[in-house]
Amino acid sequence: MNKPELLAPAGDMEKLKTALYFGADAVYLGGPGLHLRAASADFTLDDLQTGVEYAHGLGKRVYVTVNAFARNGDFETLPEYAQALSRMGVDAVLVADIGVLAAVKKAAPSLPVHISTQANCTNYAAANAYHDLGASRVVLARELSMEEIGELRSKIHPGLELEVFIHGAMCMAYSGRCLISSYLTGRDSNRGGCAQPCRWTYALMEESRPGEYFPVYEEDGFTTILSSCDLNTMAFVDQLADMGIDSLKIEGRMKSPYYVATVINAYRRRLDGSAPVEQLEQELLCASHRAQSSGFYFGELKRHTPDPGIYHQNCLFIGPVLEQHHGRILVEQRNRFGIGDRLEVLSPHSLGDSFMVEGLWDRDGAPLLEAIHPQEAVWVSCPFSLSPGDLLRRRISD
Repeated sequence: MNKPELLAPAGDMEKLKTALYFGADAVYLGGPGLHLRAASADFTLDDLQTGVEYAHGLGKRVYVTVNAFARNGDFETLPEYAQALSRMGVDAVLVADIGVLAAVKKAAPSLPVHISTQANCTNYAAANAYHDLGASRVVLARELSMEEIGELRSKIHPGLELEVFIHGAMCMAYSGRCLISSYLTGRDSNRGGCAQPCRWTYALMEESRPGEYFPVYEEDGFTTILSSCDLNTMAFVDQLADMGIDSLKIEGRMKSPYYVATVINAYRRRLDGSAPVEQLEQELLCASHRAQSSGFYFGELKRHTPDPGIYHQNCLFIGPVLEQHHGRILVEQRNRFGIGDRLEVLSPHSLGDSFMVEGLWDRDGAPLLEAIHPQEAVWVSCPFSLSPGDLLRRRISD
């Protein structure tokens, strides 16, 4: 299998470090402005500098999203922002607006530019046009099939890189260009303010029966008709890699560090061929997810694609490992656990290890039966050699 770049979301510094620790080759994140996740914990310029230095120290890359659709006033500060990103060594910026592309190339000619999926690139002619304007990579629209991607790959400039999404939430609007949030809440999704009204619960009202609301049903279950399934390509991501895709992208800057670790760890192992596909499919179910599908990769989506928006997960995140001494690990507890619970280890160094909690102490060494206070550091007996950054989880059924 060809090994493309594995690209991870980084909504904050903790997620950046988690993604790189679990095997991402690069991360994408939002800076002080002009990106599409206004609710995320934005990186300040100082944070960006720290993140870039940290990633480069590991031989990894950092891409900054500048992919909101700009208004006139945005161009007053954009040149200075682009120059600052270039000076700190950012590996590329993602843009969707052709004016932003031109402004960045003028202000910081040496700063590589990637075209965001928001630009809706669906054909080789558009991809080549972006290359002629100075782009080094295009993130393809999510609506393309593998057959279309293969043809596009064969007809673009050989120096132009291609990136596709392989996992995470999908939008019912065309490549995310949606106005529902603007209409219902006044929050512009095209400038980072999406309130995700597509995930809300809706009902029908018949005009002759005002005030009588009927839930929308599809087959045996309730569905929110605008809410898409999540994307999951674990079963066929090798085909995308072998098509010559340069970067495989995970969605989820608003997701938790545990989600990032679980998904990146699974796809890293898939690309490295270090675990069976069936086992990795089960790993993905340990992170919070909606119903999943293969998206448009095999042609048009099936008719029954809306999802109730209900999240599922098979495991509960217990916390990160901070340190280990003499058969005990110090864990920053995120969810309750106690003596007798079986905990699983999530680590880039092992897969499938688990152990029973036989000893539990507070940070000062006093014995405990349960850890009940979120973010409290507790000592846990552990038979394995673990490293700071490894995570613990518990099966919900246990």
